Amino acid sequence: MATDKSFADYIVEQLSGAGSITCRKMFGEYGVYCDGKIVALLCDNRLFVKPTEAGRGFIGEVTLAPPYPGAKDYFLIEEQIDDSDWLCRLVRASADQLPLPAPRKRKKGGAGKGQ
Repeated sequence: MATDKSFADYIVEQLSGAGSITCRKMFGEYGVYCDGKIVALLCDNRLFVKPTEAGRGFIGEVTLAPPYPGAKDYFLIEEQIDDSDWLCRLVRASADQLPLPAPRKRKKGGAGKGQ
C-alpha cells in the first residue's frame, strides 16, 4: 500500500517548526527532508525517522522497523505522530547529526552545451 498524499501533507505540516521541511515522492512512497537532509521516510502511511544517536537519546525506548522489505531499520514513530512539538524536536536533533547529501555530478555534454 502506497502512502497517501494527505498523510504526507499532514506530516510536513506537523514538522513545519523543525526547519525547512520538504517532501519528495519516491517509488510510491515519500522522503522527508529537513534543511536539505533526508531525515525520514513515509511508507504505508507510517513515519520512519532515520536513526541517529541524538534521535535515540531523545526518544529513549525506540521501536525499530524497516520502512520497506530489505531496508535497514529506522525509528518507527506511531504514538507521537500527532504531537507536532515532539516530532519537531526529534527531527531537528536528527537533522543536526546527519551529513548534507553529496553534490550531484553534472553530466558532461548535455543539451545546449555545443552539441
